[in-house]
Amino acid sequence: MSEIIPALTAALLAGLLGSAHCVGMCAGISGLFAVNASIATVRQQLPFAFTYNIGRVLTYALLGIIVGSFGSVIVKASPAMAGGIRVLSGVIIILVGLKIAIDLRLLNPIERMGGTLWARIAPLAQSLVPVTNLPRALGLGIVWGWLPCGLVYSVLLIAATSAKSADGAMIMVAFGIGTMPAMLMTGLGAAQLAQLLRRKAARVGLGSLVVLLGLLTIAMPLINRFA
Repeated sequence: MSEIIPALTAALLAGLLGSAHCVGMCAGISGLFAVNASIATVRQQLPFAFTYNIGRVLTYALLGIIVGSFGSVIVKASPAMAGGIRVLSGVIIILVGLKIAIDLRLLNPIERMGGTLWARIAPLAQSLVPVTNLPRALGLGIVWGWLPCGLVYSVLLIAATSAKSADGAMIMVAFGIGTMPAMLMTGLGAAQLAQLLRRKAARVGLGSLVVLLGLLTIAMPLINRFA
């Protein structure tokens, strides 16, 4: 369990710090679709916004299970690759940290990989609008979790290198939980949190922490050996 803690922490911080990016991509859906426009009070809006985001996290968990299982198949087929996969996981975490800290966009090309799939799913999202009840809000969140996003795909790569379906799911749930504060606030019409997350000092500081977690992931086997 201790070996997955750096990946879980990195995923959580990536979600929290990257949620300013998520707000840019999803603010419209969160603010206009996930909450029924006829609802006036925050107390009434919150269940819709929360249910929508739960749907999003459920999709992330499913994706984590899929890619974690795929990684598990590779490791079982060739156990000698386990060490290399751990190093790859650390490298990806470092790249995610650099994206957060200095907006390094080396991982952005993978965002285009999901464009074809999203083109097929998008009409389903449109069929759930307007959201007039909680099941529709949940359904819209589940569909919207498939939206092509470089940050989501980057964390999926971390989940894949976990080489376990359960670990992959936990990594993606941690990422989803990290995105929820900003997404909930945006869904309720407040952008102050997103502005805070865009501050350079916060992004550089926590992005650097993610980089350190990547280095820790790479070094973990040595740490365990001498512990």
